[in-house]
Amino acid sequence: MRVAVWDTYVTRNDGRVMHFDILVPHEVTDEHTVFEYGMDYLKRKSVSSQKLSTKECRFCHMEEALPAIAHEIESKGYDIIEMENCD
Repeated sequence: MRVAVWDTYVTRNDGRVMHFDILVPHEVTDEHTVFEYGMDYLKRKSVSSQKLSTKECRFCHMEEALPAIAHEIESKGYDIIEMENCD
């Protein structure tokens, strides 16, 4: 499965910056859909953020998804790769 990777940085309530990637099928080009996926992830992590925009979240590149990532995307529409301060 070919996926689009959206590089995302969000400042947490404690001032630390979360860095994570939002992975979506390559056909998903609507940035607002990607932002909604990011907001869903932030809610699950109990991180309050007013909204995501192109300031925090930008298309980065395309790549081939590993089977586990492809499975997550097929089941919920997206997957997240946690990079920094996502604990």
